Amino acid sequence: MNARQLPTQLREMLGLLKRFKSRQSMDLTTLRPFHISIFIESLELAVQAHRVIRALSALAQEHRLAAFRLLVQAGEQGVAAGVLAEKLDIQPSSMSFHLAQLANAGLVTQRRESRSIIYSANYAAMNGVMGYLTENCCGGVSCSKDAACLPSPERKSA
Repeated sequence: MNARQLPTQLREMLGLLKRFKSRQSMDLTTLRPFHISIFIESLELAVQAHRVIRALSALAQEHRLAAFRLLVQAGEQGVAAGVLAEKLDIQPSSMSFHLAQLANAGLVTQRRESRSIIYSANYAAMNGVMGYLTENCCGGVSCSKDAACLPSPERKSA
């Protein structure tokens, strides 16, 4: 989300904070009155958009997308990094790099079991991304049978 997409009041507050940081003079009376809930909601939307962008960026690579799909299929028990590398025919060092990118985006969790690191899909994060993308699906009314958000039997699976 760029600055032009933020509400005017939020941009004014950010400008005020920048002037304060640079120690320029500030006149608080020039700010229009605003309700704090609008400010907080705007910040939450910006943070949520940033998280979704990070998640989609992490998935925008062939090996990471394939690894994430395997982790989603594996369920909560997860899969060892070495097994993922073997299934995807990727060098273990490359697999570690890709898994680190997915973990940094919050899409996977990891745990140690003896000498192995087990990775699992973070279903809450995945559902958050899906919820963000479909939040205003069909304009708030229930989806019709031919809506884009419903699976289509004619559409090929990735």
